[in-house]
Amino acid sequence: MRVLLVEDEPETASLLAKGLSEASYAVDVALNGMDGRRFIESGEYELIILDVMLPGLNGWQLLQQIRKLGDTPVLLLTTTDGIEDRLRGLELHEDDYLLKPFAVSELVKRVRKVLRRKR
Repeated sequence: MRVLLVEDEPETASLLAKGLSEASYAVDVALNGMDGRRFIESGEYELIILDVMLPGLNGWQLLQQIRKLGDTPVLLLTTTDGIEDRLRGLELHEDDYLLKPFAVSELVKRVRKVLRRKR
């Protein structure tokens, strides 16, 4: 299964990609919103893991574009846990929401859960 990870912190992106790869997912990594958009336009993904705070094109803007293209599941990653952000994610039809910091094992379980629901 192909997963796109859009995360601007290189160390975090590397750690998450490694954990997802070890769980048998093929992972592409984009380090900013613009590169994330290019990956989305050029490939088909079963899931997109999307950080909210991204340079260039933020996660909210990218999620709006993803929803215009289709219904690919999106799991949001964020450091903000305010009610406004959670409501915004729901309004934009995110499939799950994970607050940083988190364990890679939790991310893998949530990925499986979202993909199971989508089937």
